[in-house]
Amino acid sequence: MAKFFVSGTDTGVGKTIVTGMLARNMLQEGKSVITQKLIQTGCEGISEDIIEHRKIMGVPLFEEDRNFTTCRYVAKFPASPHLAFGMEGIEPDYGAIAADTEFLEKKFGTVIVEGAGGLMVPLKKGFLTADYVADRGLELVLVVPSRLGSLNHALLSLEYCIQRGINLRAIVYNTYPEAPKQIEVSTLEYLEGYLADKFSGAEIIRMGKV
Repeated sequence: MAKFFVSGTDTGVGKTIVTGMLARNMLQEGKSVITQKLIQTGCEGISEDIIEHRKIMGVPLFEEDRNFTTCRYVAKFPASPHLAFGMEGIEPDYGAIAADTEFLEKKFGTVIVEGAGGLMVPLKKGFLTADYVADRGLELVLVVPSRLGSLNHALLSLEYCIQRGINLRAIVYNTYPEAPKQIEVSTLEYLEGYLADKFSGAEIIRMGKV
């Protein structure tokens, strides 16, 4: 049984696609897996990211999607969770979300949890995404795009993982949309060297256009 947490260096870097693809790959390997969305903003009803996961996985919605076990809290306003849920007067129970993950892990074996934005996104006042990941001991998959500026963002995220004792499982290097080749290659090479030095047990997975 295993639990992974997918975060990114920014919003819009491909976390949802990566989460769905990781789950799809595991299904193709004959493994039992389900995805979960930590918290969703910018939609109503069933999490739009969960719906996208299922499309990528090539499976229909699970009962656990329909009864909101895979995403307990959804807010309408597209913003950081602390703002979006604050606007609706809701304070999500992150202990209950963690209990949902444990339930899903027992039933499916592997759970891939997609976060909202990056590691420093506030979930509520005084409580960051990184706090949740560190407190729960979740293995991190960090999505890094190849675009200009991503190396700085990646290194800031990775240095913070070291400070917080977050276990990095992998970097998914997203080369879509394409960056200038020199930037793409240089960033990848630098990250490979950095991981060899600081996170020797982690791997880099390359992902292009789906």
